[in-house]
Amino acid sequence: MEQIINNWALIIAAVALVVSVVTAVIKFTNMPTAAQIAKVKEWLLYAVTMAEKELGGGTGKLKLRYVYDLFLTKFNWLAKVITFEQFSALVDEALEEMKRLLESNNAVKDIVNKE
Repeated sequence: MEQIINNWALIIAAVALVVSVVTAVIKFTNMPTAAQIAKVKEWLLYAVTMAEKELGGGTGKLKLRYVYDLFLTKFNWLAKVITFEQFSALVDEALEEMKRLLESNNAVKDIVNKE
């Protein structure tokens, strides 16, 4: 009993380390697969296109918030796994793809520009 009292700080630190490692392993195993990421990217392309249609140009932060709110309702489980910075990077990729589509596809232009 005296050893426990003398080493209580070390025991607490060891327990905290074990909890941290277990938490990291659980987060890692719950990370989405490549197929899930691909589906999210496809959905993000749709979401940024709809945000562009709804909010128009020059409203970058508002569009990001709009897409993030949609993302939370659609992929709430994933929002707990990835950071907002990672989400923002995915949105940037979707925006680049949308810009390419707007330049090359008249049907997409019509969707975005439709009142």
